[in-house]
Amino acid sequence: MDDLGTALLLNPEMIMMGGGNPGRIPEAEALFRESLEGFLVDDRARHELLGQYQSPAGDLGFRKEMAAYLARQYGWPLSEHNIAVSNGSQSAFFILFNMFAGNMPDGSNRSIHLPLTPEYLGYADCGLSDEFFSATRPEIEWLEEDLFKYRVDFSRLNLDRQAGALCVSRPTNPTGNVLTDEEVNHLDELAKQREIPLIIDGAYGLPFPNILFARATPVWNENTILVLSLSKLGLPGVRTGIVIAREDIIAAYANANGIVNLACGNIGVSIATDLFRRDRMAELTGSLITPFYHQRAQQAVGAFRNAFGDVPFRIHKPEGAFFLWLWFEGLPLSCQELYERLKKRGVLVVPGHHCFFGLKEDWPHRHECIRVSYVQDQEKVRQGVAIIAEEVEKAYRGG
Repeated sequence: MDDLGTALLLNPEMIMMGGGNPGRIPEAEALFRESLEGFLVDDRARHELLGQYQSPAGDLGFRKEMAAYLARQYGWPLSEHNIAVSNGSQSAFFILFNMFAGNMPDGSNRSIHLPLTPEYLGYADCGLSDEFFSATRPEIEWLEEDLFKYRVDFSRLNLDRQAGALCVSRPTNPTGNVLTDEEVNHLDELAKQREIPLIIDGAYGLPFPNILFARATPVWNENTILVLSLSKLGLPGVRTGIVIAREDIIAAYANANGIVNLACGNIGVSIATDLFRRDRMAELTGSLITPFYHQRAQQAVGAFRNAFGDVPFRIHKPEGAFFLWLWFEGLPLSCQELYERLKKRGVLVVPGHHCFFGLKEDWPHRHECIRVSYVQDQEKVRQGVAIIAEEVEKAYRGG
């Protein structure tokens, strides 16, 4: 994270293929500008936007609009009492994880279980106690050409009594994997049997921003906690996350959020409320965001295939989000060493071993993968792909 935060300050020419910033979509930015301009010219709206705290659960008007939107879209029986706002989904996960795991009041120690690893690196340091995460090694399915896919290995998935919650991201950061409906339903049943929640991180998924290239049905029930974000709509700077859960969980979350954050920012929820009221959210996601990232994904896969030639590599099938997960089987050096070599060449990626936290076994695969983002300036991406291919080829040659 230090490298991601300081890279461009230290080297303005750095090719940033490691961060999570979304791509710029001019038509989406125009919609956001319309909303902001409307607030700024209206005295009352401007004051509500900039001059008022909201409750720890978040703006009531937004929560009502969000509940109505989800009821229309999916028939979910929600009210404003099932929804809370956070200052970005990262802070929501910090609170939620520590509600369900760690050192518990009865003296037990609970953990968050990741049924599919690798998982989002941002979770890794959220716990306030040791042994906070556990994880199940995935099954690898070989697909056409140079593609593969991780699947939940239910034969390995053994939920012990320490599991306080299950957590998955869908689509998954870092791999672009989308859990199938069958996998999600199976996990939901396991969670219900154990009387623990299934937490689904939908930061890239449904109902927005809908960066999905595979079929997936959105899931919510009273045993599910769905966490959404406005960041990948193109609004990472407004730091707005959304928690959807049963009422008692939302009430407990809001109490904790009042301690940690006092209140949440108004700009993100104000823009989203305006998009809901103008019925522009579906247009934004379906007509602008999904096609943009799908095209970029296809371009990135083609660029890597052209650049690697005979170098042994595989790509996790890109089913969503905006990363490619590259696997170099039998790589003679670790992905951390490859990361350092690429950084010296001016290309920043994410070494994959960081994303296998919670997995106890030292699986060699975890040291053979990197995550790359493909959404920034396309000429820079092409340059980065070429440098990655050169360094990987050099490593296999023993250089």
